[in-house]
Formats: sequence, C-alpha cells, structure tokens
Amino acid sequence: MSKRVLVVDDSSMMRKMIVKLLQPPGHIVVGQAKNGIEAIELYKALKPDIVTMDITMRDMDGLAAAKEILRFDKSAHIIFLSNLDEEVYRAEVEKLGARGFASKHKAKEILDMIEEEEDGGGQDSGI
Repeated sequence: MSKRVLVVDDSSMMRKMIVKLLQPPGHIVVGQAKNGIEAIELYKALKPDIVTMDITMRDMDGLAAAKEILRFDKSAHIIFLSNLDEEVYRAEVEKLGARGFASKHKAKEILDMIEEEEDGGGQDSGI
C-alpha cells in the first residue's frame, strides 16, 4: 500500500533524491519543505502518512519541528534522515517518539522503515 509522504530537508538535491527513492515503490510525495517552519505548515495542511525529516536546517531544525508536529498530532509518523552521527541524536529522537533514524544515503534502510510503518510497525521501528 502506498504512503503519502512529506519530505523535509534544507537541501533541494537531497529532497530530489528522497522523492526519486520513494516513487518507484508507489509512495506519493504530497509535499516538500526546506525547513521546520514549512514542515509544520505543510503537515497541518496535507496530513501525510509519514514525514521524512532532516535534523539540521535553518530557521527551525528537524527536532524542533518534530516536537511541534507531534504536539499537533501525537500519532504522526516521523522518520529522521541525517548524515549526522546517529548515536549523538538517538536519545533525543527516542524521547520525541519518532519512528526511526536512518542515514540519508541508505536507501534500503529508509524504504524498510516506511514498509514497517505500512505493516503497522511500532514506536521503536528503526531505532
């Protein structure tokens, strides 16, 4: 079953890469945001099934945006994609209740996390 995805990353190149990754399995990218402020606005307007969220962005980072999104919708499914050291952010991501954390360059891992969400994966998927 395809998922409606909101892609959030400050790099247009990275957003394009993620969109390209998600389309062949049939997922629908309903929106793209370049910072946390846009991500919150688009989440509220589009109500996607899953959000892929970068951590470091200008204006509002991904962690702050995820807090706001989860305050708005406690059942939001957020998967953090980053090139940063996962161990540094693991506790913060878990505390937020995000669904996972993957390297931006590990396509199979990203798709696996989304597939787990399709199959009713739990809060600890990928973390």
